Amino acid sequence: MNTSTHKNNHCFFIRLLLPVAIVLFSGCASVPEIKPAAHIRQSPVITYALSLQGIPYHYGKGSPEEGFDCSGFVKHVYERQGITLPRTVKEMALSLPEIPKKDVHSGDLVFFNTNGKPFSHVGIYVNNDKFVHAPSRRTGRVLVSSLKNQYWHKHYVGARRP
Repeated sequence: MNTSTHKNNHCFFIRLLLPVAIVLFSGCASVPEIKPAAHIRQSPVITYALSLQGIPYHYGKGSPEEGFDCSGFVKHVYERQGITLPRTVKEMALSLPEIPKKDVHSGDLVFFNTNGKPFSHVGIYVNNDKFVHAPSRRTGRVLVSSLKNQYWHKHYVGARRP
């Protein structure tokens, strides 16, 4: 590369980058923190559900103080938003409209067959194939799992919208 071409390229980049740098660095101290888009669009249902991660699993219970089983967790989260759901997984599944897997949105309920019964587990879909739930005594707490996980993928039976 000759000196003239190098100088022209250098000038081109300075003319291109200098305005960008000025915009980025001017007033830097007064620019508010920008949160990721996922946090901005996150519904109150999801925000609250995710805040309960780590709460212990306890069969038949449905409160942060006592712990949760899967349907108790879902029922509790939705009641905090003013939406009353049935207490059992099967009753939830039978009372809510079914939606195709390709149309599942944040806040929808995802159902699984974990013990030979069509509706034996439920969680709340977050996004990007993730859902929050109270899986079992074995896992011991509310947590986020992936629908792409081999176990959950194999046992998935459908989604419903509250």
